[in-house]
Amino acid sequence: MSCDRDVSNDAPLRLGEALTTMETTPETNQSLKGVRPNIVQSIRAFRVHDLQEAAHAAGHHFLYANLATAQSKQDVLDLIAQQFTFPAHFGKNFDALYDCMTDPLHKSGPQPGFVVVLEQIPAHAKFDKEAREQLLDIFRDAADYWGDRKVPFRCFYSFL
Repeated sequence: MSCDRDVSNDAPLRLGEALTTMETTPETNQSLKGVRPNIVQSIRAFRVHDLQEAAHAAGHHFLYANLATAQSKQDVLDLIAQQFTFPAHFGKNFDALYDCMTDPLHKSGPQPGFVVVLEQIPAHAKFDKEAREQLLDIFRDAADYWGDRKVPFRCFYSFL
């Protein structure tokens, strides 16, 4: 596995400041109401701030990456690794991204759920439609992985 971590404790894994949790309150959980628990979808009418508050209210991890400056697949992976605070030895390929989003987190103990935002995914020749679909497929596969474990994993994205 290319994203090995020390998973010896039983507490949910924290990926630096990118992942945070808070107690659930019904008033701030409205943004996720009606959104399937394991899905990858366009951010459309959702606001990032509202999704962050809803994640906190539900006690879920919130991961955010702004990819507006990315020009290539490598740039996209570098920005995600940096903004999700992956370890320095992150393999910087799609397989390693999937590994970091699934197995080490699962091995670290019970996870409350995830809300992921990938904002401004590049849409140009160096990161073409195929690359964008591959990236989103990684998050779809992660949603399936967590869905099999009955853990909500919602990913919202937008294109540049």
